Amino acid sequence: MDGCGVSVIIPAFRAQDTIARAVRSLLGQSWTDWEAVIVSDDGADYRAILDAAGLSDPRLVFTGTGRIGAGAPAARNAGLRVAGKPLVAPLDADDRYEPDRLAVLAPLAAAAGAAADNVAVVRDRDGAPLSTLFPEGRGIGELDAARFLGTSVPMFFMVRRDLTPGWPEDVNFCDDVAFNIRVLDRVGRLPLALAPLYEYRQREGSITFSPDSGARAEACYRHVLDRLDRDGFGLRDADLRAHFRAAIGAKRALNAAYEAAFRAGRCANFQEFIALQDAALPAG
Repeated sequence: MDGCGVSVIIPAFRAQDTIARAVRSLLGQSWTDWEAVIVSDDGADYRAILDAAGLSDPRLVFTGTGRIGAGAPAARNAGLRVAGKPLVAPLDADDRYEPDRLAVLAPLAAAAGAAADNVAVVRDRDGAPLSTLFPEGRGIGELDAARFLGTSVPMFFMVRRDLTPGWPEDVNFCDDVAFNIRVLDRVGRLPLALAPLYEYRQREGSITFSPDSGARAEACYRHVLDRLDRDGFGLRDADLRAHFRAAIGAKRALNAAYEAAFRAGRCANFQEFIALQDAALPAG
């Protein structure tokens, strides 16, 4: 299908132990019109690392930020500058795609401007499934800003390149929220595949497992609120700006509750806290 080639952007920072898994999930895609733009943000030679793992393919493109630890938004933007396909999709270097992810999302994103899918949360150390972002289903639903802003698991939109806003490099913790809300500002409602086609790995040593993750999230939320006051965060829709502000307030309250639970030893990370919250909800 014309216009459905996908540039998958993979920022890589200390990803030597996980990058092969992410790339294998691309090599196993049923949709073959893709390129992977692998962006070194730590000075590592990821071409050599993948060659050593027996992974070599002309669709693998390598670039870098030219810095050490510039951050995922800066790395994704570096990848975006060399991306050559009409659609753009992020993939974190410790995550993976299900084999039909590109086949399902590419035609939807080409037609609607962007598309999303359900997300499976998996414990990295043993591959145990923990949860899904939405109840698992079949077919295609719809995602609007209200539904998106109520989520607590990262989402990874596929976006038409001409509508891709880029990642705000001054937002380094909740950058997925910042990017996605700008996409929704541009395209409005977007199609949502109800099957969990993106596997989000909960990995010890990642930023969400760090003892200061709550403090970093709070700093991010304060910065976003400041940006909303100063320049509206680049959002054109006034109602969306107001909704975004309210949602950030709710996320701050949830983060404060997480911080209290973490300090009390009731959870080890934010996603574990969310699972405990969900389990405490009354049935039905």
